[in-house]
Amino acid sequence: MDLETLIPLHFSRKREALDEESRQLFEAFVARLDAGEIRAAEKRSEQWQVNHWVKQGILLGFRLGWMADFSINDTFQFRDKHTYPLKNFTALSQNVRLVPGGSSVRRGAYLGNNVTLMPPMYINTGAYVDDETMVDSHALVGSCAQIGKRVHLSAGSQIGGVLEPVGAMPVIIEDDVLIGGNCGIYEGTIVETRAVVGAGTIITGSTPVYDLVNSRVLRKTASTPLVVPRNAVVVPGTRPARGAFALEHHIHIACPVIVKYRDDSTDATTALEELLR
Repeated sequence: MDLETLIPLHFSRKREALDEESRQLFEAFVARLDAGEIRAAEKRSEQWQVNHWVKQGILLGFRLGWMADFSINDTFQFRDKHTYPLKNFTALSQNVRLVPGGSSVRRGAYLGNNVTLMPPMYINTGAYVDDETMVDSHALVGSCAQIGKRVHLSAGSQIGGVLEPVGAMPVIIEDDVLIGGNCGIYEGTIVETRAVVGAGTIITGSTPVYDLVNSRVLRKTASTPLVVPRNAVVVPGTRPARGAFALEHHIHIACPVIVKYRDDSTDATTALEELLR
């Protein structure tokens, strides 16, 4: 079944024109998405690219779905589109550790080998979480977000996702990245391999990142996403706000700052993360 060709065709149909063929197509699509055989974005020739048709397939599932009752009992009541129930962990071949305590992983999210999920956390459909990554308590992995191998998403961290527009880049966290507690990474930001994002750092697509090491300012452009470089160590900082009023009242604006690039001493301080896996 040529999903890459058929999904856009069915996605272009009006809701009332969707039929049994559309439903069978979606089931074939979501099974491959769930297994990590297809993904919303992937790296080709060292550049991350969005797979538009995969996003269209996810959206097709919402249009095909009807409201269903997923309640456990009168106390734990849940309702959602029938096409997106919770992920079926009994069918997983991967050695995923899901600690009890109120976490949820939606169907259509991929979990790699030896992923650890600490409660309560949430992973939305279309997300890709690669091998040996830990998603800690109160962390969120948004729809279509791409998380690499051996990543630690610390407690309270938020990794933004995006479904629409279908061409929008989701947040990308590459291999061996440490995201500190209560961080927020949003709007298609790419965090490259082995970067460390210190606790409380907020990075959006429109946020300038100040690189103190190389005396430069990193920004998103019309054609390229904001990229946090490989090995960068980023912490929360501030910069003076512009204008006489800001100067008079000593007002500063929060900004992420690269204070160093990862070396042996940084590796030593992050080595304890291995004890938690």
